[in-house]
Amino acid sequence: MASAAPEFHLPELILASASPRRSSLLREMGFNFAVVRSEAPEVASEFLSPAEIAQVNAYRKARQVAKKHPDVLVLAADTVVSLGREHFGKPRSLQEAEAMLIRLQGRTHQVVTGICLLHLRLHRQRLFAETTLVTFRQLHVEQIRQYVARIHPLDKAGGYAIQDEGDEIVKSIQGSFSNVVGLPLERLRQELSCWL
Repeated sequence: MASAAPEFHLPELILASASPRRSSLLREMGFNFAVVRSEAPEVASEFLSPAEIAQVNAYRKARQVAKKHPDVLVLAADTVVSLGREHFGKPRSLQEAEAMLIRLQGRTHQVVTGICLLHLRLHRQRLFAETTLVTFRQLHVEQIRQYVARIHPLDKAGGYAIQDEGDEIVKSIQGSFSNVVGLPLERLRQELSCWL
């Protein structure tokens, strides 16, 4: 079922991400937008919390694109998967993705998405993070290997995609489902409605 169009009018919008999942989620909200991939390098630090890392990276991505498009509202996001003090970024190989899922199986981890809304010309910015708790099922190595082979995990933090056969590996979630996909739609709609 198609989502209703937004009840508010935003300035021209750019999504500073090449993620097809984030584009799809934003379209579900009824927005028209352009996609401009940010080339800002992501940072990770053991001294920062997952929420801080996600917000720093979201800001860096938004700033890099906004400097080239100062008259446009830029939306940037960064997702961090963490288990305690251990952070899981995008795996560099299928083997690394399998290793991540082996660490996460049977346990509850955090998925934190940081969002930056930035309009340079108007000198306006909103920066926030949303957290969802995800509990994995107990999984065997062969189950993990088969899952990884099907979902192409190399562009996904934590090496998995909850929207791609996620029922096979996810036992339960607490919080926003769309946040685990890539954008916390409920919180984002609230923040965008406050933009005007």
